[in-house]
Amino acid sequence: MKIKITLFTAFLLCQISVAQEKDTTAVNKLSEVVVTGQFEPQSIKKSVFNVRVISSQDIKNLAANNLADVLNQYLNITVRPSGTTGRSTVSLFGLDAQYFKILVDNIPLVNEAGLGNNTDLSQINLNDVDHIEIVEGSMGVSYGANAVSGVLNIITKKSSKYKWDINASIQEETVGNEYSLFDKGRHIQSLRVAHTFNKNWFVSVGANRNDFQGFLDERNGKDYIETDFTRGYSWLPKDQLNGNALISYHKDNFRIFYKFEYLDEKVDFYNSTVQSNYTPALGSYRYADDIRYFTNRYFHNLNATGSIFSQLNYNVSVTHQKQQREIENFRYYLYTKTEGLNVTEKDQSMEVLSSTGTLNNFFSDKTIDLQLGYEFVNNKGFALVQKENNIITPVHKTLENYDFFVSSEIMATDRFSIKPGLRFSAQSKFKNQYASSIALRYLFNKGVELRTSYGNGFRTPNFEELYANQIFDGHFFAGNEDLIPETSTSYEASLKKFTSLSSGLQISSTFSGSYLDVNDRIDMAFIRNNPNTGTPENQYINISKYKMWNFSTMNQFRINNLTFNVGAALVGVSQKIDNLLIVSDDKFLYSFNLNASFSYNIQKWKTIVSGYYKYNGKTQQYVLGSGEYVLSEIDPSNWFDASIRKNFFKDKFEVTVGARNIFNITDVNRTRTSEGAGHATASTLMLAYGRSYFLKLAYNLNL
Repeated sequence: MKIKITLFTAFLLCQISVAQEKDTTAVNKLSEVVVTGQFEPQSIKKSVFNVRVISSQDIKNLAANNLADVLNQYLNITVRPSGTTGRSTVSLFGLDAQYFKILVDNIPLVNEAGLGNNTDLSQINLNDVDHIEIVEGSMGVSYGANAVSGVLNIITKKSSKYKWDINASIQEETVGNEYSLFDKGRHIQSLRVAHTFNKNWFVSVGANRNDFQGFLDERNGKDYIETDFTRGYSWLPKDQLNGNALISYHKDNFRIFYKFEYLDEKVDFYNSTVQSNYTPALGSYRYADDIRYFTNRYFHNLNATGSIFSQLNYNVSVTHQKQQREIENFRYYLYTKTEGLNVTEKDQSMEVLSSTGTLNNFFSDKTIDLQLGYEFVNNKGFALVQKENNIITPVHKTLENYDFFVSSEIMATDRFSIKPGLRFSAQSKFKNQYASSIALRYLFNKGVELRTSYGNGFRTPNFEELYANQIFDGHFFAGNEDLIPETSTSYEASLKKFTSLSSGLQISSTFSGSYLDVNDRIDMAFIRNNPNTGTPENQYINISKYKMWNFSTMNQFRINNLTFNVGAALVGVSQKIDNLLIVSDDKFLYSFNLNASFSYNIQKWKTIVSGYYKYNGKTQQYVLGSGEYVLSEIDPSNWFDASIRKNFFKDKFEVTVGARNIFNITDVNRTRTSEGAGHATASTLMLAYGRSYFLKLAYNLNL
């Protein structure tokens, strides 16, 4: 069944909504269908979870190529880019990417360090995405470990109403104020071809290349020869190639599909330190010791759904994934612009073989349903760790878990439904873990919907926290194989009201609150001074606590071809950081976020004008200063994107022009990040590379 997205809510409590090319009144009569956390695909109104949806139209209006392009506008989510590694990860409610699980068609996506969490958003291509679903709060029963703050589920396209569906596009984008056709800027090309053979068989293949030439800012690039430490890039150049293929068979209630995805990525690091040397063979020369990072990911997923005994519904997936990173160290000779001393070695990898399955629809009485499920996961991890005396040692470890879960949906009345659940997880490395939840939904009169939920879950230590070592030049940072999983408890409640006035104005208002408590948090802490060398030794320990509460509101207004959204969130975070010698204050620190969006569909011109605004308020966090934890503040920032999308030639040709980060945000100030001898210092936190402009040309052939 092709999932149709019509009334969409795109970001937490303030969604990016865009008017469809069709009549909006007719569109809103259809039901939005979601799958995350559900026994079967069903309308969002019937879901006991508060599911948020980012539609394919949202992705088009943002000219988004990867997941990082989309989530910048999401309330309470912060995309954290790194100029030194090229990675972009997500933080939700102040918790980093280890607590937020990313799925593709309900399957956690692997990366070098984990499964589903700490994923690099820039590596997730959106070329074949139908829509994206987000559920906040503990989802440990449905998705196991690490689904503490929520899950993001990418639903890919698996059918088409056309016999041939061909989409090709090119996109040119400035990087800040830097652009040239080949050497600067961002250059994207994509192609997707889908064919429906008959009512049973469907095949699609696609490829996408994202050529990011880096951001110089105040640096001078690869071939700069001076020794003033301005060589290289502020944002590393990155070249990505994504490929995907799918074959699907569908007959009656039976569907089976096989999906393959491939990622090939190269990231270039150019050392800012230029050195001089002399040899009889080369004479006087200057050089820099540079690094290339090569990442490859393979994703195989075989999924089958259907029914047995004319009643029971099953859904089974078998998945094999592998992602690894290789590092090439080489010397770059600046006078001759040649390379030498090239050495490549595998640095990290994670290989996962997993299977998950569910069985439901045990009763003919539709007021109650029961789901039984399992998940088996085998993780084979590899990393190079640096031990004492600069000795590099390979570490091979296997982590396994065998999970069984049960959940029920009870329609107590036509208005009131209950969904309890329980998961048991047998762990090869840790003690057995449990997750439980209960969600309630009640439909009042006059379009009022109430949802509440309780859940507890767990996060297992990642490969780095368990096994990594960085010991060099008086520094000692070590993993800890005795770590235990973190545990969490969360509560959520939301009240939604939908009103349709005779004037044609439609108003949807949502108010929600949530509370999250995380115990046994893992942090790097000082454990002792080495008795032989006096070197301070630091190690990962279960030592901290984290509490968060959030109050949010969203209001959406739609009339004719105009859609306007406004939302706000007030978040309080309490963290107790115990460094064995020093303990931080655990008082709540507050931040305020706001976002708004508008879109207007000029049907006569087949044009959509859109704008998206987000305000990130001041945030505070305790950091280790000189002998005590001090309060560090990050300045507020404003983000605004705008675009115009127009169709030509009977919708076969599509042009999108727009600008990202119109307020030209780059770095924001962060106070008291390094203190000593009574002197407070400030630093900057990298958020973006400034205002950029894009032009996207797309051709759609539907036969």
